[in-house]
Amino acid sequence: MNSKKDIKVLTQLLKLKSVKVVSHRQYQGVGIMLQIESINSESICPRCGRKSHRLHQNHRYIIKDLPMGEQQVFLEINKRQFKCNKCQKPFSEELDFVDSRRKYTKRLANKTIQKVLDSDIHSVAEKGSVTTEEIERMLKDASKNSLITRPSYLKRLGIDEIALVKGKGNYCAVLVDLDNSKLLAILPGRTQEIIKEVLNSWGEELLEQIEEVSIDLWRGYKSLVNELIPNAQVVADRFHVMTQINKELDLERKREKRKVEDSIKKSKSQLEKDQHEKVLDGLKKSKYPLLKNEEDLNEEQKNKLYQVKEVSPTLKVMHELKEKIRMIFDETKDWLQGLFQLGIWLLKAKENFPVSRKTIIRWIDEIIAYFDNGTNSGVIEGINNKLKLIKRSAYGFKNFENFRVRCLLNWYFDC
Repeated sequence: MNSKKDIKVLTQLLKLKSVKVVSHRQYQGVGIMLQIESINSESICPRCGRKSHRLHQNHRYIIKDLPMGEQQVFLEINKRQFKCNKCQKPFSEELDFVDSRRKYTKRLANKTIQKVLDSDIHSVAEKGSVTTEEIERMLKDASKNSLITRPSYLKRLGIDEIALVKGKGNYCAVLVDLDNSKLLAILPGRTQEIIKEVLNSWGEELLEQIEEVSIDLWRGYKSLVNELIPNAQVVADRFHVMTQINKELDLERKREKRKVEDSIKKSKSQLEKDQHEKVLDGLKKSKYPLLKNEEDLNEEQKNKLYQVKEVSPTLKVMHELKEKIRMIFDETKDWLQGLFQLGIWLLKAKENFPVSRKTIIRWIDEIIAYFDNGTNSGVIEGINNKLKLIKRSAYGFKNFENFRVRCLLNWYFDC
C-alpha cells in the first residue's frame, strides 16, 4: 500500500531534489520499483530559453539507480515533452540526475566507475545491476567529461614505456607530469611519430614552458625532445643507468658461475673438484645480494655477499664500483662535483664495466644534468606500477582505447 507516509519517506531516501516518489512496488528477486515525477510544472525551451507550461505528451521509461541496502532500485520516470509557446515546437524536459539516452542515473554511473577503477568490469557487472556494455558506456561518458586533452601548465615531463603484453615486444609510451605525479597520456605505441603527434597537439606555448624532460637511455626520445622542446634540459634517468650497471654485473656473475661449473666437470682430482665446488657454492643464489642496495640487505643476504666476495675478486670489485656510483647519485648535489666524481669512477671502471662505461660517456651531459634538481623516473616508476596493476585486471576491456580511458580516469575521475 502506498501511504502518504511511505511516499514521503521514500522521497527523502531517494535524495533527488527535482522529483518526488508517487508510488512504489517490490518485485521478488528483482528489486524495488519507484514511480517518480518531477515537482516542476514547467520546463525551459533549449532553443529560445522561454519557460513553457504546455504539456505535449508523456514519455515513461525505466532506469537503474543506486541500490537500497540489498535491494536493487529501478526508477520509472516520466520525462515529459512540452511545447514552446514561442517556437511552437515540442521539446523534452531536462532531468539533472540522468544523462540523455541513458538507462541509469548519473550517481549509479559514478559509483560503478569508482568500483571498476578498484577492480575490473566483469567483477563489477556480476555483482551489480549493470551490464559490461553499460559500464564501457559509462567509462566513455566519464572520459568526455573528465579527461584532459592537454595539460595547462607543465615544467617537468617524464617519458617512459610499459609493455602491453609481456614478452611480446608490444610497448606503449607513458607521459607523466613529474611535479604533480600525474599521468598525462598513455599512447598505443612508443614510436617517435606517435609521441610527436601528442606533443604537437599540446601546442608550442606549452612545450616552451617545459624545463626538464626525464628519459631512459634511448636516443629516439632524446632527439624528439631536442626537436620539439628546445628549452628543456634532457635528463638521463639515473635508475636506467643503474639498470645498465646491474645488468653488466649480473652477466659477469653468470659467466663466472658457468666457468666454475665447466671446471668441475673437467676436474682431474677430488681436491681440485672440491675447490671449484666451494667457489660454486659461494656464487649460488648470489644475484640479489649483489644487485640489491647494500644497506637494504638482510643478515642472510649480507653473509652471502661476504661469501661471494671471498670466492670472486672480480665480483668484489664490480660490486664495490656499483655501490660507489650509486652513492655518487645519492649524495652529490652539484653537477660539477658530479662530473668530477663520475670521471674518477669511469677511470676505475674501465676494465670491469666496459659497456656501462661507454654508455655513461655517451650520455654524460644528460647524466650530470640529474645533479641539478635530482630529476629522475621515480614518479614514473610508481605510475607504471599502478598501470601494470590496471593492465592485469583489464581483461574486461576489449581494446586499447578502453584501457587508456581506464588508466587516465584513475587520475582525473572526480566522483
